[in-house]
Amino acid sequence: MSMRDAVAAFVHDGDTVCLEGFTHLIPTAAGHEIIRQRRRDLTVVRMTADIVVDQMLAGGCVKRLVSSFVGNSSAGSLGELRRRIERADPEPLEFEEYSHHGMVCRYQAGAQRLPFLPLRSYAGSDLPGVNPALRKVTSPYPGPDGEPEQIYVVPPVNPDVTFIHAQRADRLGNTQIWGLTGVQAEAVYAAKRAVVVVEEIVDDEVIRADPNRTVVPAHAVDAVVHCPRGAHPSFAQGYYDRDNAFYRSWSHISKDAERLRAWLDEWVYGTRDHAEYAAKLAEHFRDNLAVGEALSGQVDYGRRL
Repeated sequence: MSMRDAVAAFVHDGDTVCLEGFTHLIPTAAGHEIIRQRRRDLTVVRMTADIVVDQMLAGGCVKRLVSSFVGNSSAGSLGELRRRIERADPEPLEFEEYSHHGMVCRYQAGAQRLPFLPLRSYAGSDLPGVNPALRKVTSPYPGPDGEPEQIYVVPPVNPDVTFIHAQRADRLGNTQIWGLTGVQAEAVYAAKRAVVVVEEIVDDEVIRADPNRTVVPAHAVDAVVHCPRGAHPSFAQGYYDRDNAFYRSWSHISKDAERLRAWLDEWVYGTRDHAEYAAKLAEHFRDNLAVGEALSGQVDYGRRL
């Protein structure tokens, strides 16, 4: 599908939408298309809410955010998100906060269709005081001291649709990722529908030649979108580097609400699709974000004689 068709088909007002990718392969282009199509009242689930969430907030798409880490990826702050949470400006944001590991466990529970998943890491934390979804249950097994144990659990998350970005897929949706991986597979399996956005679509033989890199198999995918450079300003290992200059500039852009909306007008509403967005940055990609070759070698899987 085109990105326009995928968003039109799978994202509806009021939906729960997951955009997943941990520092690497962030589905920015998907977020931009959701803004272009002016979706409203979304619950956005993202383990590390960053620039794309800030942009979707400024686009008026997000009513509720479910996340852990919130920030501009070690390069500053998120101006629109801070205005919403700190001053309810221009309107309040519902924010359901977890730890990183808590979000991972929510995806795992959702992917396995479990009612909850236990974890120990909330002991001594202040998070249960601000998030009533963090609850304790009595373990059916003795604790380390042999006594009954109270343990924290998190609920599953089952988005209406998950978007992930990846390096490549075949036309059936067998999707390969290398480099830094996050919880893309779990986020796909947890969702009712899944859209994979890729740098390139390759022949079946390419996927079959390197099967262990297939993180998401075709049967879990509802649509494949070919969208080169669709993770900018994050990076796609082997395709382009992280745009650190953009991350640094975002704090200044988003700090000023009028400047942020002007940025959206030019770079999102003012572009027909991500191809136009990327074309505006073509020289920047070539001169500043290009990467050299670093082959990983070959593996002999063997074959039956």
